[in-house]
Amino acid sequence: MDGWEGTATLEWWANRSTCFGKFAVLATACVTGRDWPCGVILDPPLSDDDRAGFDFLLELDPLFTLRFGEESTLLVNVASGEGACLILTAHEAKASRPVDSGDPA
Repeated sequence: MDGWEGTATLEWWANRSTCFGKFAVLATACVTGRDWPCGVILDPPLSDDDRAGFDFLLELDPLFTLRFGEESTLLVNVASGEGACLILTAHEAKASRPVDSGDPA
């Protein structure tokens, strides 16, 4: 498999029960070695007011949920790309405390 292209939804959640924004997107992911770079465009394009709301949420916190269908989700960081394109990267949670790898230093 060289990549994937399809529709999804970007969601911005304030907490587990409050979603402040859902945005339909066309997503494209390509295989590059071990990485899967992903770009999306908002589809349909947002009105000026809706785009201002999206930009506000993005500035507040770039962490969104990318939803494929009803059950498959992925936490992603969203950044503005060229033109209408948005760049997604998989969110990596930081450990709240150092984790001992077990390897001697």
